Amino acid sequence: MTEQEAAPAGRLEELYRRHAPEAARLAYLLTGDRALAEDLVQDAFVRMFGRFRDLRNPDAFGAYLRRTVVNLANSHFRRLKVERAYLAREGAAQPAAAVPEAGGTQDDMWRALLRLPERQRTAIVLRYYEDLSDEQIADVLRCRPGTVKSLLSRGVASLRATVGDDDRVG
Repeated sequence: MTEQEAAPAGRLEELYRRHAPEAARLAYLLTGDRALAEDLVQDAFVRMFGRFRDLRNPDAFGAYLRRTVVNLANSHFRRLKVERAYLAREGAAQPAAAVPEAGGTQDDMWRALLRLPERQRTAIVLRYYEDLSDEQIADVLRCRPGTVKSLLSRGVASLRATVGDDDRVG
């Protein structure tokens, strides 16, 4: 390996150590499956490695990684939806969603969050976990800030209806 090849690899290793835990938490909140979350983060870094030299602004790495994780999670759910539709057509039983099994209000909230449509769930996770603004969420979801407000409003309303109207939601 030449010195020129080793420098980006070392820098990528540093970025991985710094950003992987955040990305894994984001992926877990989007999917509810720890193993899948780890796979999504690994896939995101593999995809980014191919584009690593094209990264103009190193400070944008976190935002780019976040967008990649969200896109990979959305792709996973699209494939899962196609698989379930196929199984339903074939008359097979649908696989159960990965939901934590312990009881309690936090678990009720978790189940309700996982039942939301993926864009609403993603918007809620990006707002309340990642603490992003409407504009930043719009950039990740590739939509307008007004759409983000609508997704958040509908998502929080669904959570309130499912879990109950108290201080835990929004």
